[in-house]
Amino acid sequence: MRKNSNKIWIWIAALILSFSTLYGQKINQIAQIVGIRDNSLVGYGLVIGLNGTGDKSGSKFTMQSIANMLESVNVKLSANDIKSKNVAAVMVTASLPPFARQGDKLDILVSSIGDAKSINGGTLVMTPLTGVDGNIYALAQGNITLGESGGTLSGKILGGASVEREITYNLYNQESATLSLKSSDLQNAIKIQQSLNDVFRDAIAVAVDARTIKLKKPENLSMVEFLALVEEVEIDYSRKERIVIDEKSGTIVAGVGITIDPVVVTHGDITIKISDEMPDDPEAIKLEDGTMMSRAQGTISSTNGTKPTVSSVVKALQRMGATPRNVISILESMKKSGALNADIEVM
Repeated sequence: MRKNSNKIWIWIAALILSFSTLYGQKINQIAQIVGIRDNSLVGYGLVIGLNGTGDKSGSKFTMQSIANMLESVNVKLSANDIKSKNVAAVMVTASLPPFARQGDKLDILVSSIGDAKSINGGTLVMTPLTGVDGNIYALAQGNITLGESGGTLSGKILGGASVEREITYNLYNQESATLSLKSSDLQNAIKIQQSLNDVFRDAIAVAVDARTIKLKKPENLSMVEFLALVEEVEIDYSRKERIVIDEKSGTIVAGVGITIDPVVVTHGDITIKISDEMPDDPEAIKLEDGTMMSRAQGTISSTNGTKPTVSSVVKALQRMGATPRNVISILESMKKSGALNADIEVM
């Protein structure tokens, strides 16, 4: 029976490869299996070995924590008698990946919560990390490495926590599973349903809403084999256009093909006209992508008869002296007017 199962698995894998030439996105890129996810862990601890840059003696919770730590090694001392500046109270966070086993190592983030000047060069003493249920799942300890951002009040310890408790998930013996789309979309849910049913030649998938697809395991495959094949199936994924703007740095990320319909926008002392006609200004500037910009007329137009793209409009606005805040406001106004069909996300 197992031999026949292997043959069926090979046949399905070959069929998936043939479908790969027809579709654009793998299912594991746009959906996740419900229940198989990371779990957040958090703990309170102490960083020691600081060269006078730790919490001041006025931080009562830090001094009390030091007293409690010393008492655990049979040194009894009142918190009021502790004047050390070489210790800092910190919060420790980590993510416990699915199927993590005892002894596995986790990266942790250590962040000061007191009035320490720096935790650079410090050592985190053993800190229990708990989940939302209050159980201890890992123990953290180690030397802190500060990040590249130059901050001195938080840092990482790579492999700084060891898993002590496992989260059980009996995947192998499951008969059904659920896919959850990362973005709700009725069309994509139906496409996944149709693609999976075509690949496995059976009604193993049912889209129950815009985000959820119920799966039923075929008899001749284990759940692990089944889900491994499901994740590799590709579909013609419909993705909404999005513009991402980092207001602080002025960075704007947008798809190459996002266009803007003809519109006139006035923002402060900036007036811009998006047109599909060539400007009659002899001093119009030709940008790198062929878009023409007329400073005198405040017009941006494409030379090949197509609509100007977001990229060309942003470049033109920057040449006009627009600030990142101006660009954000103008793009948002274009979206509200219906001239720009894309979601805008400001970071």
